[in-house]
Amino acid sequence: MARYIITSTLTDDGAKTLKKNPGRIKEVNAELKEMGIQVLDQYVVLGNFDFMTIVESEDENKIFKAVVELLSRGSIRTATYRAIPVNEFIESLE
Repeated sequence: MARYIITSTLTDDGAKTLKKNPGRIKEVNAELKEMGIQVLDQYVVLGNFDFMTIVESEDENKIFKAVVELLSRGSIRTATYRAIPVNEFIESLE
């Protein structure tokens, strides 16, 4: 299974939703699981973005589909990165 890091920033609408319902974060994580994406870890980040979520999926297309679904709601903006374990990277160079 491949791992991905998704950074996200709340839009004004997203901040309003979160203020009214902080548990929405966990609800979205459950939705991701239904889409075949496992949330491994999640952090609130102080800086250039608001959240960092580490996910795992066996199918890259599921990641694309999930991110487009989340973006279409207008509550966040994201950037997604494929995370390659260091040992896997080293092996690919040998």
